[in-house]
Amino acid sequence: MITTTLPPMRPELAVCPNSACGANRRIGIHSLKERRYKCHACGKTFAETTGTALFGLKHALWLVVVVLALLATGCPVPAIVFAFGLDERTVADWQRKAGRHAKTVQEQLVCQGQVDVGQVQADELYTKTQAGPIWVATAMSVFSRLWLWGAISFSRDEALITPVIEHTRAAARPDRPILIAVDGFRAYVGCILKVFRDPLRTGKRGRPRLVVWPDLHIVQVVKHRVGRRLVSITRRLAQGSLERAEALMQATQVELGRINTAYIERLNATLRTWMPALVRRTRTPSGDREQLEAALFWTGCVYNFCHVHATLAGTPAMAADLTDHVWSIEELIRYRCRRE
Repeated sequence: MITTTLPPMRPELAVCPNSACGANRRIGIHSLKERRYKCHACGKTFAETTGTALFGLKHALWLVVVVLALLATGCPVPAIVFAFGLDERTVADWQRKAGRHAKTVQEQLVCQGQVDVGQVQADELYTKTQAGPIWVATAMSVFSRLWLWGAISFSRDEALITPVIEHTRAAARPDRPILIAVDGFRAYVGCILKVFRDPLRTGKRGRPRLVVWPDLHIVQVVKHRVGRRLVSITRRLAQGSLERAEALMQATQVELGRINTAYIERLNATLRTWMPALVRRTRTPSGDREQLEAALFWTGCVYNFCHVHATLAGTPAMAADLTDHVWSIEELIRYRCRRE
C-alpha cells in the first residue's frame, strides 16, 4: 500500500547513526518540520531518512516509492519519464541511490553468517551495454530461493566470480553442510576452495594452516552443445562426497532429479525480465556499469524481501528466516542501515 503522507515520527524506534554512539533509547524529536531527531546521549541531531535510500530526496514520498517499484519490476526509464514528467537524470539518480542502499541492506541482513544455504547454485549471464559487453555473475540458495550476491565485470574471469563466492561464504552458516553447483567455468572450483577455508589452530607457533570446510561439496554441471542444440550434460564432482551431494540436493530441491543449475538459470531469467538492460535485444541498454550494478542490487533486494514466491507462500527472506513478514517497497527504502 502506498501512502501519500509521511507517517508520525517515532523516536522510540530511532537509532543514532553516529558510529561512536549508536544509542537507541535517549532519542527525541528535534524538529517536526524538518523531521529531525536528536540523540541526547551524544547531543547530535540527524535526519529521519539518514542511512536510508530516501536521504536527500526532494520529491513526494509516494512518487519515489512508485518509481522505485516500477524500476524493480522491469519498467523502462523512458516510460517512467513519460508517465510522471520526470527528468531522466532524476530517475537514474534515484535508482543509483536505491541500488547503493540495497547493496548495504544485502550485506547487513543477508551476509552475516546466519543463513543455512544448503545448496547454492551460481551462474553468469552475458549482456551488451552502451559501455560494451558485460558479464553478470549471481548466486542463490536453492531451498529458500534467496539471492545471495551479484557482481559485474567486463570479462568472464576469476575477478568476476570472487566477490560472489566471498559473499556466499559471508552469508552461510559455517556449521552446516553446503553443496555448490556451478557450470563448467574453470575458475569456480579454485575460487571456492580458496574462499571456503578456515585456519586450523593446533597451538603451535607460526601461522596456522588453512583447511577447506569439511562438509563442502562442489559439483560442476557441464552442458555440451552443437550450435544451439543441447547434446548432453556431464556432472563431475570437484570436491567432497557425491553421496553427500546427492543427499543435499534431495533435501533442498522441490523438484527432485539430478544435480543441476536450473534454479539459478530461472533466477537469471527473472532478472532479465525485471531489468530491461539485460534483455538480449533491447532499446534500453544500460548506460554504464555503475547504473547496471545499482539496478541489479535494487532488483535482487526487492526480490528477496518484497516479492512473494509462488512455491514459498512468502518471500525468500522469510524462507531463510531473515524476516517474519513481506516487506513493502517503502519499508525497504526506509530501512536504516548501520554506519560502519
